[in-house]
Amino acid sequence: MTHILKNDLLLRTARGEQVERPPVWLMRQAGRILPEYRAVRDSLRDFIELVKTPQRVAEVTIQPVDILGVDAAIIFSDILVIPEAMGLPYEMVEKRGPFFPKTIQTAQDIAGLKIADAEADLGYVAEAIRLTKQALAARVPLIGFAGAPFTIFTYMVEGGGSKTFSKARKMMYQAPELCHLLLQKITDSTIAYLQMQAGAGADIIQIFDSWAGILPPEHYSEFSVPYIAQICDAITTVPKTVFAKGAFFARKELGRLNCEVIGLDWTMNPQESRALVGEQKTLQGNLDPCALYGSYDSIRKETRAMLQSFGGQRHIANLGHGVYPDTEPDKVRCFVETVKEWRN
Repeated sequence: MTHILKNDLLLRTARGEQVERPPVWLMRQAGRILPEYRAVRDSLRDFIELVKTPQRVAEVTIQPVDILGVDAAIIFSDILVIPEAMGLPYEMVEKRGPFFPKTIQTAQDIAGLKIADAEADLGYVAEAIRLTKQALAARVPLIGFAGAPFTIFTYMVEGGGSKTFSKARKMMYQAPELCHLLLQKITDSTIAYLQMQAGAGADIIQIFDSWAGILPPEHYSEFSVPYIAQICDAITTVPKTVFAKGAFFARKELGRLNCEVIGLDWTMNPQESRALVGEQKTLQGNLDPCALYGSYDSIRKETRAMLQSFGGQRHIANLGHGVYPDTEPDKVRCFVETVKEWRN
């Protein structure tokens, strides 16, 4: 698919080109903070119906571009579409989060899973990407995404969110070979899924390792990084971003991945991260999401301090995690506008 983007700042920054200012977008920008999103969500039966309705996905994906003025859209979806496509359906329980009625515990459970057929099982995401690209009319890039295999693994074994993910971590000590079997199936499914997203028109993809920080460094090196590396090596047509929340101990290792961008959470010092990751990667982040609860003057001050700390080039401005649902849209807009006023 050929198209000339009117605003390609994100892609130029990802590739390491000189840019006039950092691009800005927010994780979870398409969603809970916007009343316009809630109106769409309330018109449907549940969250999963929204995820599987391409026309509505396109609508909520584009809302932040129109309302907040961000430099990129990110396709509205959920990382848990992958286990569902592999044969492990989930439910989204209001005010509780994801829940898997069945979990993966044994070799037989893993054998019962399939490697997802991207087009057959996840074609609704590709259709949503095509519709979104058409409606965006080349205004800004579209980001595709998936969960990192380890993060998907935690949900499939645990059955939902957890403070400790002790069931998933227990398996790593008791049955590491089973973990690798499951992680490989997830990885193969994810590679096909992200290749489909790129083929449908995603301009850049992000891999979210949301639970990276719960592992000891040795386990992260064994059970997460090699599978992210497989994905990065397999996706060759678009730039890749890896965001491993909490994995401050793995920044040097992540810097060796075949990706263009490394995402930082708000606990990771930009200068220290640059020294660990190296000069050849773009860094993304990393304002504390809670900074957006401050006054407008405070938000401007914190945002400028963050921009200064990254040094201008090879930086994509973002929060250090997803925007929190009770954040005022005008405060988010203040953050976005402060970045857009910045000049390198």
